[in-house]
Amino acid sequence: MLKILNSDLKSIHHDGSARYVRPTCSADPSIGDEVALRLRSGLDVAIERIFLRTCPDGEQAFVEMLPEEPQPEAARGVCKWWRASLRLGMPITSYRFLIFLQDGSAWWHNAAGTSQHIPTDAQDFRLLAGYTPPAWVRSSVFYQIFPDRFADGDPASNVRSGEYRYHGLDAISRRWGESQNPWPQAMVEFYGGDLPGVESHLGYLADLGVNAIYLNPVFSALSNHRYDVTDYYNVDVHLGGNAALQSLRCATDERDMRLILDIVPNHCGVMHPWFQRALENLQAPYAEYFTFHAHPDDYECWLGVKSLPKLNYRSPKLRQEMYAGPQSIFRHWLRPPYRVDGWRVDVANMLARHGADQLEHQVWDGIRQAVKEENPQAYLLGENFFDASAQLQGDQLDACMNYAGFSQPLWYWLDHYAFHQHNEPRQVDAFQPWPTSSLVDTWQAYRAAIPWTIARQQFNLLGSHDTSRILSVVRDDPTRNRLAVALLMTYPGVPCVYYGDEIGMRASDSLSARDCMQWEQTAWDVDLRAFYQHLIRLRRESAALVDGGFQVLAAAENLLVYQRDTDQEIFVVIGNRSSSNIPMDGLAVAHGGIPDGTIFHEIFTGQRLIVTHGHIPLASAPPGAQIWHCKLEQN
Repeated sequence: MLKILNSDLKSIHHDGSARYVRPTCSADPSIGDEVALRLRSGLDVAIERIFLRTCPDGEQAFVEMLPEEPQPEAARGVCKWWRASLRLGMPITSYRFLIFLQDGSAWWHNAAGTSQHIPTDAQDFRLLAGYTPPAWVRSSVFYQIFPDRFADGDPASNVRSGEYRYHGLDAISRRWGESQNPWPQAMVEFYGGDLPGVESHLGYLADLGVNAIYLNPVFSALSNHRYDVTDYYNVDVHLGGNAALQSLRCATDERDMRLILDIVPNHCGVMHPWFQRALENLQAPYAEYFTFHAHPDDYECWLGVKSLPKLNYRSPKLRQEMYAGPQSIFRHWLRPPYRVDGWRVDVANMLARHGADQLEHQVWDGIRQAVKEENPQAYLLGENFFDASAQLQGDQLDACMNYAGFSQPLWYWLDHYAFHQHNEPRQVDAFQPWPTSSLVDTWQAYRAAIPWTIARQQFNLLGSHDTSRILSVVRDDPTRNRLAVALLMTYPGVPCVYYGDEIGMRASDSLSARDCMQWEQTAWDVDLRAFYQHLIRLRRESAALVDGGFQVLAAAENLLVYQRDTDQEIFVVIGNRSSSNIPMDGLAVAHGGIPDGTIFHEIFTGQRLIVTHGHIPLASAPPGAQIWHCKLEQN
């Protein structure tokens, strides 16, 4: 039989999903509400007693958990459920479980797993009281668009060659699909993509199955990436201007699609009027928006890039302009006629942080207050390539772009571990295969650091405008590419497809990742697109993939197996990163609470298997992904 994880206590499981946390009042509890907490254990675990440990107002408290009576029908002959009630008295309630076995040993179970050492509170499970998640997000599948490279809907608005000069470079108009020049020339090459182009292809997106769009910056700027904004209050005329965004908003409404924009509050472009006036006169009204070390040439900027002067949030006036004031930028675009559904905040990890001035808590509190006042259901998403857990406790971001907690570990597992420092020409690579246990442990560590309600709306992605494309990451291996897509669509959180990945576009770096969308269907991998369609539909229609729990069932050298579960259905996802079948002699699932007689169907092949003696009777796992699904009998 296939060796499984934590073989002694592998069946002890709890997560924050509805199967394990059951509020008595509403799905999003408030202070004073009571919740029922459930823990599952296998019948082979000789448990004497279990206690729920909480920390009310900083003091330790224990409540004994009792076996559920009667036990759920789905537990027949395979597991036992334990329950305790907890009244929420704080905005964040952390908890874990203390388990005494009949052999006299004591174990702790928290979000990081089961252990005998006494853990700190840092990886306790967490419940949020009074937090209102954007309910639409977790059932969404996003599609990311780099506007200049998706589709040209109005050639009359295109940048003309020589129209302006920026950093000593003339703007260049390119024909669609032409090769880009290297940096820095590539920064001012334009292909004519615009918002009318996006609107004209909403039918394509609907057919793919996505129901939410994330647009890279659309505000006025001089580069094609537009992170060097020159006017936060106007959509770039080369993208169609404000009228084009209004039209796109109406068109997405008609298709019941959501739309979020990209904003850059950390820095602006060097040609922004605020900065130009500050350069002219240090006493100018906008000079306090920036930090000058020696006026005018030495100023604080993003990672030393002089074209991107960093904004100074010591300035109360800047805070009013950016988010706090009644007509502020963050508020403006959430209102009619644009009514965008949220913000992706660029370099959210760096915002309002500069040396001795670490103002991020004040600024993020203000941004969140402003955004949620305008629209409580707005999605506040931050860019962060690192550990964003401090911003993911329900009081700042709703989610981050989950590079560190999903994408990067997956890249490493599918190819190899690599480390690259921004603006550093060398990359450090470790070419030994990254262990499956490292993938599992990294994923778990990042889930454990945040509340479950946040984890289920994390923004998961296989790549973006800042990375290589996933097909290139897996070295053009179609099987591993499909495996990556299957994991994206079945892992807890909200999946995002980067434009063109679904048709097999490749890119070995972030520059070529911004190549033009290929609209000639003869260049498409139509089978890959159909694979995306199948899994996007599955992800949107399956409650277990939207809201279900998560448990790793097995991890071997080249194999990963996990389940997503609700009271109504279970998915078992099997991923084999190797190029050959892996012998299994049965897949053990009893420790996932799956009883004998459960009937599974594989979604790609239609194969049907019945759980017998605690195992799905699989002889082997083929390369790539298998997804097994079962419907559970209702209690």
